[in-house]
Amino acid sequence: MYNIKEIDVNELSQQLDTLADNVRLIDVRTPAEVARGRLSGSENIPLHVIPLKIDELRSGEKNGEKSDEKIIFYCQTGARSAQACAFMTSKGIDNVYNLRGGIVTWARMGLPIDQ
Repeated sequence: MYNIKEIDVNELSQQLDTLADNVRLIDVRTPAEVARGRLSGSENIPLHVIPLKIDELRSGEKNGEKSDEKIIFYCQTGARSAQACAFMTSKGIDNVYNLRGGIVTWARMGLPIDQ
């Protein structure tokens, strides 16, 4: 099993306020789930599509320089996004984080959700 790095909703909210340019939010839920609400600025890549997008998701370089971008995966409760993190980590990509508790915990904390 791979060591999955996690981020909690409060930490993510703060990072989005201060480091938004270095954070990439990826929602691994289905399009139907995303239609019910999503985190602002997130992109939808359903879990089953992640292996097809691995090259696009590699941090590698950005504008010719080493990128320090964090990729944060989230889903409904954190289970599927943990699978996405485990997959990415297994491929040697370690700038990935799982949003602990998913969008459910985000909503419970009263943080904004785009409709």
